[in-house]
Amino acid sequence: MNHRANRKEPAVLITGCSTGIGYACALDLAHRGWRVFAGVRNEDDSRRIADGTAGRVQPVLVDVTDGAAIATVAEQLDAALGAAGLDGLVNNAGIVVPGPLELLPTEAFRRQLEVNVLGTHAVTRALLPMLRRATGRLVLMGSISGRIAPPQYGAYAASKHALEAMADAWRVELRPWRMRVSIVEPDNVDTPIWNKLDQSVLELGNQTEAATAAMYLKQMEGVRAGGLKMGRTGMPVRCVVRAVRHALTARWPRAHYPVGLRTRLAFWGAGNLPAWIMDGFLKQAVGG
Repeated sequence: MNHRANRKEPAVLITGCSTGIGYACALDLAHRGWRVFAGVRNEDDSRRIADGTAGRVQPVLVDVTDGAAIATVAEQLDAALGAAGLDGLVNNAGIVVPGPLELLPTEAFRRQLEVNVLGTHAVTRALLPMLRRATGRLVLMGSISGRIAPPQYGAYAASKHALEAMADAWRVELRPWRMRVSIVEPDNVDTPIWNKLDQSVLELGNQTEAATAAMYLKQMEGVRAGGLKMGRTGMPVRCVVRAVRHALTARWPRAHYPVGLRTRLAFWGAGNLPAWIMDGFLKQAVGG
C-alpha cells in the first residue's frame, strides 16, 4: 500500500540532483505526483533542470557544506510548505575521493567527510522540524562500501560507514514521532561520478612525494582502469530509484535497502567468509 496515497502532492527535497541518482529520483517522483525540490550547487544546473523537466521539478541552490546556504533553503521550503511540512528528505549529495590512505592528504580526507557525512547531518538537522510536521521520511544514500571497505576507497568507505551509523541512530531517535529512516546501499551505479575518478587519481599522484607515489603506481593504475569500467558497467540507475521510492512511499519501509546481487553477496561474505578471502575479492573488484 502506498503510504502517501491519501496525501495531496507530497513534497520532497533531494540533494545532489545535478546528475545521476539524484536527478533520476527527482524525475521519477515528479512523474508520480510529488512536489520535488532538487538541490543543486550552481545556477547552470538549476536552469538545466528547470528547463529539462518543464517546470515539474523545482531546483534549489544548496551546497551541503555551506551552513548559510542550508539555512536559506530551509527558509524557502518552510515558506513554501507551511504547516503541511516536508514528506521526504533524500540525502543523496556525495563525492568520491579515491586513493591509498598513505597518499591521501588529510585535507582531501576532510573534504570527503565534509560532503558525505557532515553535509548530510547539517541538511537533515535543518529540515527535521519540517519533516516532523508531516511525519516525513528520511532517506540516506549509502553504498556497498558502507559495510565493506575496498582498497583505494578507504576515505569514501569511511564516509559511508558513518552514514550507516547515523541511519541506525536516527531510526531509533526519531521513532517517538513515527518518522521512518532508511539507508539505500547500492553497488556501483551507471552514473557520471565514476568517470571523474581517472583525473582524481592522476591529480593525487602529482600532489604526492614521487618516491611514495611510485610504490602505489600499479595499484593506482588499477583503480583508474577500474573506475572507468565502473562507469561503463554499473547497474542501471533505475534500480536505486526504485529503492528510494519504496523507502518514501511504502507502508512498511525497510531500514536497509541493499541494491544489486553483488551488494547482497558482499554483505553475506563480510559476515561469513574469512577476511583473507574477502580481501582478495575486494582487491580484484576495484583493480587495486
